Amino acid sequence: MTFILEKFDQSFDHHTIQVNGIRLHYVIGGMGELVVLLHGYAQTWYEWRKIMPVLAEHYTVIAPDLRGAGDSDKPLTGYDKRSLADDIYQLVKQLGFQQIYLVGHDIGLMVAYAYAAAHPDDVKRLVVIDAPIPGIEPWQDVVTSPMVWHFAFHAVPNLPEALVAGRERTYLSTGFYKALSYNPVAITEADIDEYIRCYSAPGGMRAGFEYFRTFAEDVKHNKEYAQHKLKMPVLALGGAQSLGHIMVSQMQTVADDVQGGAIAQCGHWVVDERPEELTQQILTFFHEDMAEFTNTRLPEASLCQLSSRYGHRL
Repeated sequence: MTFILEKFDQSFDHHTIQVNGIRLHYVIGGMGELVVLLHGYAQTWYEWRKIMPVLAEHYTVIAPDLRGAGDSDKPLTGYDKRSLADDIYQLVKQLGFQQIYLVGHDIGLMVAYAYAAAHPDDVKRLVVIDAPIPGIEPWQDVVTSPMVWHFAFHAVPNLPEALVAGRERTYLSTGFYKALSYNPVAITEADIDEYIRCYSAPGGMRAGFEYFRTFAEDVKHNKEYAQHKLKMPVLALGGAQSLGHIMVSQMQTVADDVQGGAIAQCGHWVVDERPEELTQQILTFFHEDMAEFTNTRLPEASLCQLSSRYGHRL
């Protein structure tokens, strides 16, 4: 893993682009068909750094900072997931791509679903990681769970900003990175430094809370989307100590072709806690598309080589 991260800056470039009247920051590398990686709350594009180099050996890989996060602009409005998805759609189009492979974790999962539902012909395969979809079963069970106390707290106007100001590290580290992990050291102090740099910037925490304040609007949009099930293949994954197998049953409500399951010994932060297994599952899932295109299955030996190769490289 250290070797890959040392090569990261040689393989990926940082850019900004204007979409929908705001400036989005994104990181890009690799060649070939496009894979878009969408981060979650309390994180930025940086959450994908462990898996991006290996994906980029096969694909063009883009990891943007969502509106309000990282080094992207933090406007006052536009945090419903339909609007966030349109930001990413416009980014993809300006870069000259049409069809994409789409991966989302946490809030990024909600944005990925909105993107896939709004543009079903443009998403070849969809990967969703450990988060509920507002308005989609079992949404009510999730929002009433003590584990997601922050949904209600973040929705209160102005109060979270006032209480958390100057305490961003304590709030995010204790309340999220540690509390929602199976392996509490998977997100290191250096990683937390990067996230706090972003979320303690002017407007950073407010923008993060806005992702939650639009859930009622998201519920309305998603109930409209759910009237037509997704047709593209979906890989649904959850940490066994988090949403686990619920991810598959949730996506079966809104999609026809769903596979996936729980990743053992893993909490909510799947990308950080189990990057090797996640990379392997994503690559195998995407390579199925190649096999279907050639009307053949990948040889079992090839799948074994994939597993061995990427487990070793990471």
